Amino acid sequence: MTRLSVALALSATCVFSALAADPKPDAVVKTKSIEARLFLDDKIKADAPLAADCLAEGRKWLDKNAAEAAAARKADPQFFKDAGWDFERKYTIRSIVADRYVSVLRNDYMNTNGAHPNSDVNTILWDKADNKRISIRPFFTETADNGATMKAMVKAIIASLKAEKKKRDAGETATDEWFKELKPSLLKIGAVTLAPSTEAGKSSGLTFHYPPYAVGPYAEGEYVAFVPWETLKPYLTAEGTRIFGGARPKGDAEEP
Repeated sequence: MTRLSVALALSATCVFSALAADPKPDAVVKTKSIEARLFLDDKIKADAPLAADCLAEGRKWLDKNAAEAAAARKADPQFFKDAGWDFERKYTIRSIVADRYVSVLRNDYMNTNGAHPNSDVNTILWDKADNKRISIRPFFTETADNGATMKAMVKAIIASLKAEKKKRDAGETATDEWFKELKPSLLKIGAVTLAPSTEAGKSSGLTFHYPPYAVGPYAEGEYVAFVPWETLKPYLTAEGTRIFGGARPKGDAEEP
């Protein structure tokens, strides 16, 4: 076999391997108006109740966007001449704390043939003991709107975001105008997860996830604000004290 033949054979093998490695969607909607895919990571699939919950929510999202795409195509068919909409949702586990609390990231990609695609991020906190979604309320003595806990969180979040913007040379947008939507309320503070920790089974604090446009221009992309558990120590319940500890792993801190 010539060197060229060997090279071609190796190239073909690499391409085939890459294609074979592509994950298969867990749900798909494909019409003339849209192709939308849903993915659950392997850790989620290993937890049947969590997988069922994510899949049920994801299928509703697929169906909703398929209906909207069909309506848009009917109203403005010229925008679908080259291609239909392209949507994707991925559910991935970010952390498992105390072998009970599972933080899930839900990342969406949306291309409606506009100026540029859009993305969104949200989170799920899953209680394995009760097989249901919960909030972070059980970890804090109070989480009232405009209460001490929520005010401390917002203050720490904004400090974290300003530091991250400085690292990105985006200090000009580290202004109150970009942070005005962050309110001392669980519903308006941002999508939250329990951050992993250097201490096994613990969480090093809270991470808040923001899609493009939420706290900065589209070009700046997503932001993650980290609030160490020590900052919130005065407000922790007994359960909060039990699950928080350690420090944020270096690799986690280096992620966007």
